Amino acid sequence: MTDKTPSIHGQWSSRFAFILAATGSAVGLGNIWKFPYITGENGGGAFVLVYLICVLLIGIPIMIAEIMLGRRGQKNPIDTMQTLASQSKADPRWQYLGWMGIIAGFLILAYYSVIAGWSMAYVTKGFFGSFSGADATAIKSLFDGLMASPIQQIFWHSAFMVITMQVVMRGVQGGLEKTVRFLMPALFVILFLLIAYAMSSGAYQQGIHFLFNPDFSKINSSAVLTAMGHAFFTLSLGMGAIMVYGSYLPKDVSIAKTTFIIAGADTLVALLAGIAIFPLVFANNLEASAGPGLIFQTLPLAFGHMTGGWLFGFLFFILLFFAALTSSISLIEPAVAWLIENKNIDRKQACIWSGSACWALGVGVVLSFNAWSGFKLFGKNLFELLDYLTANLMLPLGGLGLAVFAGWVLSQKEAQQELALPEQGFQAWQLLIKYVAPGAVFLVFLHVVGVL
Repeated sequence: MTDKTPSIHGQWSSRFAFILAATGSAVGLGNIWKFPYITGENGGGAFVLVYLICVLLIGIPIMIAEIMLGRRGQKNPIDTMQTLASQSKADPRWQYLGWMGIIAGFLILAYYSVIAGWSMAYVTKGFFGSFSGADATAIKSLFDGLMASPIQQIFWHSAFMVITMQVVMRGVQGGLEKTVRFLMPALFVILFLLIAYAMSSGAYQQGIHFLFNPDFSKINSSAVLTAMGHAFFTLSLGMGAIMVYGSYLPKDVSIAKTTFIIAGADTLVALLAGIAIFPLVFANNLEASAGPGLIFQTLPLAFGHMTGGWLFGFLFFILLFFAALTSSISLIEPAVAWLIENKNIDRKQACIWSGSACWALGVGVVLSFNAWSGFKLFGKNLFELLDYLTANLMLPLGGLGLAVFAGWVLSQKEAQQELALPEQGFQAWQLLIKYVAPGAVFLVFLHVVGVL
């Protein structure tokens, strides 16, 4: 570590600040957009139970490992892996695990910001009553119109990227920490308001029954693998975000206890989103298995036909925007940290460089829905290609690499020094990180590449 590193490498002001930030990184579109629809597609309660088991046995051990590696390395993911590999007398190519995480986060943000832009567009549509009284055709036309307009999408994508980079530009305590201190409590407040609204929908019990009453006849190998994959991805693992956040964590904070709190909060948000959404779906005789369109086409239809629906539709898309923002700042932070620590530039310059490059790629994603829709690579447009490359290939490989490095390469004496767990707790973590988690992630990887 160079002499100047302590002055350029930030630190959270407290354990609570780190919990808010890491929870914000984990809580995103995956919890509020993806979790409800994959639960609907896979039968509800039984899928939720499998998902919770996967969070406990796979997500939490890998998150503990990633935070531990970040705090031990005290640098950006690339330099952290390089330093720890050197200390462990391991192959220096382990640094490529850090590279893959940073690149994955960068690529994810390029299309994530476009979807977040849709949520911003729908905030305005909800506020001005675009959903009120609209039938399914009108709601579909609303969404199709947004998809067909590169000008609208580029405007909202640009607005979201500017907001994201403004937050990151202010640094760890001045930007990331201050923002999540406001956004995370606000997110929970809005969620509880939406749940109160759902309780008056007339189908609250039906929604709760669907979400928590397990029907194991709905569970097959595909559903188990979907739950396993989502448990892994929803915690923001393998993309450098949790590692760089861990590098800002004070040494006196318990990594294991903090990880359980973060994973618990992330899971709670996903379940609360389901509690808020499914009663509205059933009250309006809509399909719980509506797929990705559940948020942008099915729910606006529900809001448009319920008393006070314009207000709660507006609040829902504010919630979606907040969740997207807390994740987006963590997706770009690893790249910004690397530029600051390796290219001798300040945070503002690092944000401008990385943000501009990400914005430009995002414009390509926007055009893949309209002007460039006919251009496909491997049968996928740019949006589909980036989504597949990151979620289905880079993140599983990143998670597998983290588990292998933490369990088999890093000195277990050093790991125990960093984690400070009771002997039985450390042995349980070793079992999960050495065998259970990598085996499960490997199965997910085989599934997404079509082997299973």
